[in-house]
Amino acid sequence: MVAKDVARSTEDFHALLQREQVTVLNQTPSAFRQLIPVACAAARQGQGLALRHVVFGGEALDVSSLEPWFEVFGDQQPRLINMYGITETTVHVTYRPITQADLAKGASSPIGEVIPDLSWYLLDAALNPVAPGSHGELVIGQAGLARGYHGRPGLTA
Repeated sequence: MVAKDVARSTEDFHALLQREQVTVLNQTPSAFRQLIPVACAAARQGQGLALRHVVFGGEALDVSSLEPWFEVFGDQQPRLINMYGITETTVHVTYRPITQADLAKGASSPIGEVIPDLSWYLLDAALNPVAPGSHGELVIGQAGLARGYHGRPGLTA
């Protein structure tokens, strides 16, 4: 756990990442956007990070916000991973590595592929499948999905 005062100071948080040699960081995209200028400035002065993976979740990822990061760190070390999820799956449903190529494509929060213990379906209002890239409702199923809301049967569909 990161102390509240450290979490609220980008410089102190960056210092903690360096000092503790953190290799996996899980943050919201908005929190990571605050870290980018500090981490990039430090890296330019030879003060890199031990990060192997940065995992995004909790909100939509604006891929264009990662451009300064990619300019300094590239897209292989650390790997940037966007994950999408909902409460009923206990956090994550999909996994998508983010690369510099996504910047060129103008990608907007690509959510990737479903993780192995789940399945997903894109359906229209009548619950009929729609083509990839179409608008619809994402429906999740299989073992990784909760069976209902504990002690709240009225919320369970």
